[in-house]
Amino acid sequence: MAPLLEPVWSALLDDEAPLAAVEMPGPRGDSGPVRALVLRDTDLPLVRGSTGALHVVVTGGAGQVAGPAGLSRRLGLRLVGLDIALRDRDDLAGNARRVVAAVDQARNEGVLGDEVAVHVELPAEEPTHGWLAAADEVAAAELRLTLRAGHPDDSATPSPSLLAAWIDAALDRETPFRCTGLRPGAPGVLAILIATQRAFDGAAREEVVATLASVDSAALAATDLSRIRRWVTSIGAPDVETCLAELRSLGLVP
Repeated sequence: MAPLLEPVWSALLDDEAPLAAVEMPGPRGDSGPVRALVLRDTDLPLVRGSTGALHVVVTGGAGQVAGPAGLSRRLGLRLVGLDIALRDRDDLAGNARRVVAAVDQARNEGVLGDEVAVHVELPAEEPTHGWLAAADEVAAAELRLTLRAGHPDDSATPSPSLLAAWIDAALDRETPFRCTGLRPGAPGVLAILIATQRAFDGAAREEVVATLASVDSAALAATDLSRIRRWVTSIGAPDVETCLAELRSLGLVP
């Protein structure tokens, strides 16, 4: 019998590898460490016949929320999450309200199931008044946030200080979030989980930033993480096997 997976590691990682680099996704997310395959809404026809859990990134605006959900149903796909980015920097709160309205309409019409987690990605910038007001709208609607921990362009990858500010904003609003874009140079899986727990426990911002910047996985692995999955719903990476290899080397994942 295979060793049991602790709840903290179950359905933790989102596979953000380019679609051409992955096999047709099979069942996942029920008991293993990988939650879902992340893909763009325009790629949904390419995974027709898949039985795996899918997390879809909406490439259009708020008015495009219902489309991918409806297409997933018609193709018989298992949709577990949607991501939609706010792009109206002049009115982020209004943009967030439009997303909330579109989600509510899609749910009321039966196109988007209540079991599908909707995440809103705010711009990768300092939390201004408008940024925080948009986060308030997301929290009030009981949606979730997506925080971009890394970016293919290293110059656009947020600093640990900026990521810590976003985590604080999510926790202040009791809003669960997923992190996306885990890449070399970005905080690792353990660093994100532990930094979030320390922020939740009231640690000083400097300690949270230092945790996000840490590369000492062995030291981080000694931390009790049993409470933090209430807030960190998943972490996306383009190379989940490397993430899993590190967790296995530390004895965290069988």
